Amino acid sequence: MYNRIKKKEAMKKETLLVAFSTQKGGAGKTTLTVLMASYFYYVKGMDVVVVDCDYPQYSIKDMRERDIKNIERNPRLKKMVFDLYAKVQKRMYPIVESHPETAIEKAKDFIAMETPPDIIFFDLPGTVNNPGVINTVATMDYVFCPITADRIVAESSLNFAAVVNESFMSTGKANLKGLYLLWNMVDGREKTNLYDVYEKVAGRAGLNVMKTYLPDSKRFRKESEEDGERYVFRSTIMPPDKALVKGSNIEQLADEMLNLING
Repeated sequence: MYNRIKKKEAMKKETLLVAFSTQKGGAGKTTLTVLMASYFYYVKGMDVVVVDCDYPQYSIKDMRERDIKNIERNPRLKKMVFDLYAKVQKRMYPIVESHPETAIEKAKDFIAMETPPDIIFFDLPGTVNNPGVINTVATMDYVFCPITADRIVAESSLNFAAVVNESFMSTGKANLKGLYLLWNMVDGREKTNLYDVYEKVAGRAGLNVMKTYLPDSKRFRKESEEDGERYVFRSTIMPPDKALVKGSNIEQLADEMLNLING
């Protein structure tokens, strides 16, 4: 039931299915999906597709529509995008909206293409009570679960990861090859033992915590605008601005993800 979706043609590359997923809203899974999809696509040169399964709000699809509108009305951004696409020799990556239960079928359409994508990212609803979500999670190759120092979010994320680990990773009944917790919105000035406490809890539950963490920073909310000169960090049409990448740990996260994915 949960067998890996593989391309049968020997000449085709294998597409990896990756999700940022958690049970509680506010952990940053949608922002992480957009940031990493754009970074891998525009900076790393990998072919990427995003399946927006976060029904009914479809936040990433809405972001793409905002990006297009704002860039069309902002001459500075329009020139930046034109120059970017001329440099990378490709246009924006596809974003497909889907209900969770039909997400894999939507992915198959891209996997069956003559040149399939390297990675398909899934933005899933924040619940484990939906059978469609559970089935989709079970089909992933890798799931990255963002966790924050907020006690409610942290405990919810740990519970979600533990359920996925016990149901699929430990039993071998699913395709899932890796499940990793990722500290997000970390305040470097904060003096709290929550990080140590929850990492010990995660360790006892057999859960892996990524070495890279992402800081709590306003830059993660900087999107395109119709006017103004502000830098853009979160966008589906362009990569995070280089001026804002430093100190964001986005580069380190991308490298660690690739190391984990490539074994």
